[in-house]
Amino acid sequence: MINYVFDTNVLLYDPISIFTFENSVINIPITVIEEIDIFKKHMDQTGYNARFVARKLDELRSLGELNKGVKIENGSIIRVNVCNHHLKDLIPDELISDKADNLILSVAKYLQEKENKEVIFVTKDANLRIKADVLGIKSIDYEKDKVEIESFFEGAKKVVVSDDSINRFYKDDELEIEIDADENEYLFLVSEINEKHTALGKYSKKNGKVVKIKEYKDGIWGIFARNAEQKFAFDALMDDSIKLVCLMGIAGTGKTLLAIAAGLKKVADDRVYKKLLVARPIFPMGKDLGYLPGELKEKLNPWMQPVYDNLQLILSSDEGGYSYKALLDQNIVEIEALTYIRGRSMPNQYFIVDEAQNLTPHEIKTILTRAGENTKVILTGDPYQIDNPYIDYHSNGLTYVVDKFKDDEIAAVVTLIKGERSELATKAAKKL
Repeated sequence: MINYVFDTNVLLYDPISIFTFENSVINIPITVIEEIDIFKKHMDQTGYNARFVARKLDELRSLGELNKGVKIENGSIIRVNVCNHHLKDLIPDELISDKADNLILSVAKYLQEKENKEVIFVTKDANLRIKADVLGIKSIDYEKDKVEIESFFEGAKKVVVSDDSINRFYKDDELEIEIDADENEYLFLVSEINEKHTALGKYSKKNGKVVKIKEYKDGIWGIFARNAEQKFAFDALMDDSIKLVCLMGIAGTGKTLLAIAAGLKKVADDRVYKKLLVARPIFPMGKDLGYLPGELKEKLNPWMQPVYDNLQLILSSDEGGYSYKALLDQNIVEIEALTYIRGRSMPNQYFIVDEAQNLTPHEIKTILTRAGENTKVILTGDPYQIDNPYIDYHSNGLTYVVDKFKDDEIAAVVTLIKGERSELATKAAKKL
């Protein structure tokens, strides 16, 4: 059996990771348990994951002694490693002997050299994988939820058709077409003889047709779509049959602004939903909130200010021109930190999750399973701008959801490309 040695960050990223390897020996160094104990006090998702791992390992004690190994249903053995030998002797002098990362790595070295085991070290820390390689230990990233970038779904594509097809599309508002496209994928239809003769549509795989999108030429709460991708976004945001919308794009492309404007229309005007809930992850979490002055609402203000800015921009562009605080006071809009979403059930809400690229796949699953009856969820974010140290472009929650829902009739994806905030913001996003 292959011996896998797990680093702490893998358990904090996915608390059920130790149960996903079949017919193997899962080694958890005692140093990992110590680090889990530190993180379990945090009130964020990482803290929840730490507590979950601790509970699961505690439950396994009833099946046997963890230091000798406990067999689980999938044929694997989970063992907490406490070696009586001097592990520090296995660490080269160039490395700090009592550093947690190096002690964890020394367990893998011990199993490989002293017990002659086939060892694979599992960590999401690139530097630690480099150290393992130098020490002659095979190491891998935990890739259970990784998305291959080559096949990543962007939600729209350009399709060249006959000039007559575009004419028929405008006449009938739909066009039967044979094309390799996913459900609810947006299309730029371009005439084969005149590239300026174009149309915008959405593909229905079930019907084998491209249908005309709904354009909002009068704007939504004073916000107007300035390019084709933003028109696609408004179509998806305003379509009640689409329960999950993923808006991706660099800073300044209008992701959050469009989502909030559509949400206000659906909640305040159309009364399709009872409340517009906007939430975003807080990085850094935990201690930084505690040291900010004031009550919880005041502590959250710095992290939620981008949402408030978008609300105020929308209200100032609308003819009413009043403050967003009125919407908060009337309970039409609620601003929340994702830390406090767990355990809630949210029916009849237009739920926007901003900066979703900073969430892990497990956190995204937790959020989406909170959605109650008649709730629409919008995930916005830039997969290239990630602050969470445990994830990257391939493994963040936003790209994970896009990949899993790319051909589902209740979901739509739009990638916003052109920056509309300002010329400076657009060039900064591209050049820097």
